[in-house]
Amino acid sequence: MDGAERKQAVLNVAFRYLDTYRELLQEEGERSNSFPKELYLCAVRELSRCPELVEDVLKLQRWTEILHCPSEEEKESRKKQVRPLFRHFRRIDACLQPREAFRGSDEIFCRVYTPDHSYVTIRSRLSCRVGEILALVREKLQYSEDQPVLPGNLILVAVTSAGEKAVFRPSDEAVFTTLGVNTHLFACEPTELESLLPLPEEIHWTPGDSKLHDMSAEEVANQLVVFDWELFSCVHEVEFVCYVFHGEQSRWRPLNLELVLQRCSEVQHWVATEILQCQSLPKRVQLLRKFIKIAALCKQQQDLLSFLAVVLGLDNPAVNRLRLTWEGLPGKFRKQFQQFESVADPSRNHKSYRDLITSLRPPLIPFTPLLLKGETELNANSRSLCAVTDDISNNRVFSVSSFVHLVAMDTETSPSHLQTKAYVRQLQVIDNQNLLFDMSCKLEPKDT
Repeated sequence: MDGAERKQAVLNVAFRYLDTYRELLQEEGERSNSFPKELYLCAVRELSRCPELVEDVLKLQRWTEILHCPSEEEKESRKKQVRPLFRHFRRIDACLQPREAFRGSDEIFCRVYTPDHSYVTIRSRLSCRVGEILALVREKLQYSEDQPVLPGNLILVAVTSAGEKAVFRPSDEAVFTTLGVNTHLFACEPTELESLLPLPEEIHWTPGDSKLHDMSAEEVANQLVVFDWELFSCVHEVEFVCYVFHGEQSRWRPLNLELVLQRCSEVQHWVATEILQCQSLPKRVQLLRKFIKIAALCKQQQDLLSFLAVVLGLDNPAVNRLRLTWEGLPGKFRKQFQQFESVADPSRNHKSYRDLITSLRPPLIPFTPLLLKGETELNANSRSLCAVTDDISNNRVFSVSSFVHLVAMDTETSPSHLQTKAYVRQLQVIDNQNLLFDMSCKLEPKDT
């Protein structure tokens, strides 16, 4: 190519980049606008020597205007209603709404607890710094009747259901989506850190029959697939790239990707929780059969996210040790589960899973932790950004029309359908492995 053709090729790459990451660049504001501005000025200087660039220069000028000052229509479309953060509020009307992608600029409601387990509800940007969160908490506590003394130097702490604590730095951003399934934010003074305890409902459990007994495996599996599709389609390719190359240091925090990863963990613990809360041996066997059937249906619909999450949940040591329960399972189901376990086998770099992925035709929902593991290893082996990005894109080839039948089914409004949908979208789980193991030993003591 001659000089002008090379310059046009460069600008075509730039236009593709700007078009792909338009919304994210607009959100970044001035920090990201310097690149198209500088490129525009360089292109203008080349016009005297390469007049054929005039159309590209005008197009680039338009891009600088778009990123610097979005139109009123674009501003309106980017406005989002303040909404409760996924999982941390148990609102039926909120959980039944289709999932939408989170942006760092979105405003959310979130609860922050104090050492006595009272809480304040704050409204903030999803990407705000810990220092800003603590300022909002301090302001709320100042006007609280339950807080007669104004708090001093506050710190923000994540407390898991097992009692583990992680203290955030004031400069940390977007901490809301980093929380585990049953992890909550606490604001306290440094001297109160050791006294922080998990919420009572996170460390106690009540035996009882599962709601799953009244739901069909087909309906539960369909709702899992629909919800996984909604969550996964919210993830932009740039989130994968940032996760693989920069991790938590990236400017664009992989907010939606972190929610998908949390969902994997949530489904695994849901399977274990439902089985271990069931006191009746025959009913536990029924649940075991139902979960294997749900896994088979998810695999059939090429939702490998829930398929493997359910399989790993059944492989939880607290469930796996229930000898009497597994012995009550018909041989056909035991053989089927062994086949599913082989797909989850990590030997030879997860060869069985990779063979399964290769055999399937898109659309499919991959098991995200393994997708990220593979891409991170590719990056560590010094593959180029283009190659890794291509692999990610190829793993995310979807056909919306292939999910039309699921979406059509999801428009049903019968009470049983809505009950199943709400159940799947706000799973109540126990994620404390020690507690799960205690529950298992009470169901089937070691000497049995």
